[in-house]
Amino acid sequence: MQNKLQELTDKLYAEGLSKGKQEGEEIVAKANARAEEIVAQAEDRARAIVEKAEKEAAELRQKTASDVKMAASESIAATRQAIEKLLVGKMTEAPVKAALGDSAFIREIIKAVAQGFSSQQSEDIALVLPESLKAELEPFVEKELSAQLGRGISASFSKKIGGGFNIGPKDGGWFISFTDETFIELISAYLRPASRKILFGE
Repeated sequence: MQNKLQELTDKLYAEGLSKGKQEGEEIVAKANARAEEIVAQAEDRARAIVEKAEKEAAELRQKTASDVKMAASESIAATRQAIEKLLVGKMTEAPVKAALGDSAFIREIIKAVAQGFSSQQSEDIALVLPESLKAELEPFVEKELSAQLGRGISASFSKKIGGGFNIGPKDGGWFISFTDETFIELISAYLRPASRKILFGE
C-alpha cells in the first residue's frame, strides 16, 4: 500500500512537473515571440524616424543651398548695380552739374526751349530757376528774354533746384523739367546699357 501511494505521488509529481515544464516553455516561447515583435516594431519605428530625419535633412540642405544661391545672386546683382551706378554717376553727375550750373549755358537752353513754347502756347511762360543763379538770371529773364519772345515771362527761384530749370505755361499747372537731376537720370539711362556691356559683357 505504501508502495502504491509512493508510485501515485511520483506519477502525479512527474505529470505536474512535465505539465509545468510545458507551460513554462509555452510562456517563454510566447514571451520570446512578443519580444521579437516588440523589437521588430521598434526597429520599424527607428527606421521610419531615421528615414524621416534623412528626408528632412535633405530638404533642409536643398532649401539652404537654394537660399544661399539666391542670396549670392541678389548680392552679385546689387553689387553690379552699385558699381554701374557709381561709374555712370561719376561720368555724368559732375559734367552735367557743371554745365547746368553755368548761367551762360542755362540762358542758351532757356532761349531755345522758351522759343518752342512761344510758338506753341498762347499764354505767358513761367520759369523756376536755381536760387544760386538768381543774381545772374533774373535780369536776363525780365528784360532780354521777354523782349526776344515778345510775351510775358515770370521767374521764381528755388533752393530745391541745383542746376537747370523747370518751364511751363504760367497758369497751366504743369512744368517740363530741365534740371540737373533730370538730365543725369536721362543720360544715365542711355549710358547704363553701354557701361553694363563694358563692365560685365552683357
